[in-house]
Amino acid sequence: MAGSTTAERGERQQESSGPPPARRLRVRRLRVIIILAVALVLLSAGTVWLLYGSQWLRVERVSVSGTTVLTPQQVREAADVPLGSPLISLDTDAVEARLRRKLPRIDAVDVSRSWPHGIGLKVTERVPVLLVQKGGNFVEVDDDGVRFATVSVAPKGVPALQLTLAQPGSRAASLRRFGEERLVREAVRVAGDIPAAVAHATRAVKVRSYDDISLELNDGRTVAWGSSEKGAAKARTLSALMKATPDARHFDVSVPTAPASSGS
Repeated sequence: MAGSTTAERGERQQESSGPPPARRLRVRRLRVIIILAVALVLLSAGTVWLLYGSQWLRVERVSVSGTTVLTPQQVREAADVPLGSPLISLDTDAVEARLRRKLPRIDAVDVSRSWPHGIGLKVTERVPVLLVQKGGNFVEVDDDGVRFATVSVAPKGVPALQLTLAQPGSRAASLRRFGEERLVREAVRVAGDIPAAVAHATRAVKVRSYDDISLELNDGRTVAWGSSEKGAAKARTLSALMKATPDARHFDVSVPTAPASSGS
């Protein structure tokens, strides 16, 4: 009986030595992929548990900065941040909305997470530029014309807003055309344009109509400002006019290119 050929012996040797190298490589790659996938799932599950289920990353303190009139305790109470809740799931937009709703004095607030256990509230308060007297109290008005707070004691250095609009003629027509809120914003614009040295000495901003706004200073001097238009030019003109005629009692910068002063 003839022996096996060389080809037959090669086939038997290949079968006895296991799968070919390419197949073994594919198996090893599949094992690595499975191991990595399992590790990724375990890592993701651990991360989710750490952020949401563990006691390590939960809200334990709320810090407040930037307050001037408000107290940190007032801000913390209005924010109503749930202590003990997962830091990652805290709705910072909801905290901001609560603060704006409950404390109108707040103009802006930045709510931030301070890992691993803190929430930071950085507050910017509205600053009054005018006061509207209401009975025995004073309503504070900011530079956007927002009436944001009522106080019993007038803040120092903030002029009063006097609206004398309910009168016949052009003043009543101005009220009908622009509305009280628009005229208040015009007064706010004027208050923002007054030169700093004059602003500190201004007792009242009087609004009779859209283009009839005037200032009353603490020493009784008056300034006819006109409308809120060309405020920067009027401010420069008023500063120069006061230096040129320091004894005058009345200044008119309603037309900044043709100012006038009178009285002594």
